[in-house]
Amino acid sequence: MKQVGKMSEVFSKVTFPNACQLMRWHFHPMGFEASMDAPGSMVARLFDRASGETLIVIAGIPCATVMNAADVERIIEAVEDELEAFVPPVSLRAVN
Repeated sequence: MKQVGKMSEVFSKVTFPNACQLMRWHFHPMGFEASMDAPGSMVARLFDRASGETLIVIAGIPCATVMNAADVERIIEAVEDELEAFVPPVSLRAVN
């Protein structure tokens, strides 16, 4: 994933749909989708855009309907941390 400057230099406040678009751009070429599962939290899903196969789903990520740049960066970092920590089940690992 590439980092193109700090988001806080680009914007100050974004709505949840706009924050999701920023995260889609950040995680491209992987697919990214998110929805609010409660007034203060969201569920995020990273998936293979070609097959539609889910790579990881993370629930309970703190968020708001309007967020600042630091909030969006924190969500991206949380998703990246979960992705790095993810160990697929043996049945899904490539056989060498």
